[in-house]
Amino acid sequence: MLTSHSKLYIAGHSGMVGSALMRKFTSEGFTNIVKRTFEQLDLRNQQAVNDFFQAEKPEYVIIAAAKVGGILANNTYRAQFLYDNLMIQSNIIHAAYLNGIKKLIFLGSSCIYPRDCPQPIKEEYLLTGPLEPTNEPYAIAKIAGIKLCENYYRQYGCNFYSVMPTNLYGPNDNYDLETSHVLPALIRKFHEAKINNSEYVEVWGTGKPRREFMHVDDLADAIFFLLNNVDATNIYNKSISHLNIGSGKDISIKELAELIKDIVEFKGNIFFDPSKPDGTPVKVLDISRMLNLNIMKTTLLRAGLITTYNWYSNYANQ
Repeated sequence: MLTSHSKLYIAGHSGMVGSALMRKFTSEGFTNIVKRTFEQLDLRNQQAVNDFFQAEKPEYVIIAAAKVGGILANNTYRAQFLYDNLMIQSNIIHAAYLNGIKKLIFLGSSCIYPRDCPQPIKEEYLLTGPLEPTNEPYAIAKIAGIKLCENYYRQYGCNFYSVMPTNLYGPNDNYDLETSHVLPALIRKFHEAKINNSEYVEVWGTGKPRREFMHVDDLADAIFFLLNNVDATNIYNKSISHLNIGSGKDISIKELAELIKDIVEFKGNIFFDPSKPDGTPVKVLDISRMLNLNIMKTTLLRAGLITTYNWYSNYANQ
């Protein structure tokens, strides 16, 4: 049984999701959290990962470690995104099996679903159509992680399962314009345009695609609940191999840009560049199963964006 003294390993503890998990578990009184930086432990190295598990012997594992990025990064570093993510998750999941971990939760991504998927996206739509080409390598790696967890459960009885968060945002996000996702990229663009008194901000694509966003602290709350209350037997059935986690609401990129412009108080114009890729036209998750487990999202988008922008503006001024 999970207690505040249980030994918990959060892989990727310094990233946006990992740091949110650290905030959540420490606020709940957990004092035995194991963490390693990339310099201390290269998760792509199988022997290093095996040695780490044998030495530390964690009881519970959350895999928030991954090589991530937006459309540009996914489409540019295709081999790296596939190889690095396959190695990271495979090494951790197999070492967890070898060392008898009590429960493991693997964090995937909503990009695992087909590009032209019925909306909202149900868990059983996985592998029913072609993926979005710009992030196919990353999606394939995440699908492999889902199937690893599922089949370690089916073959070995491991209490391992996967959750698929929607698009996340919040403190400690990646704001590098070359590798970031759309929301942090927009925050940085509008902030810098405001500082530089620019006439306009350029946004990739037409602005028509619709996306769902969830504050990362809401995800951390959900993971905390799952680790405490939900086992693999509650997740799997014949057609479902994972659990969607999201807000259940979407917004167009145009509406998102206008909302961030308002929050940042940028006075210029927005220019949409249709020569740049839009990505998947619509992507919103069906969160019926999440709600049936009594997991609720609490942060409204505007309120979450205000706190996120306040964090970023302080970060940018350091």
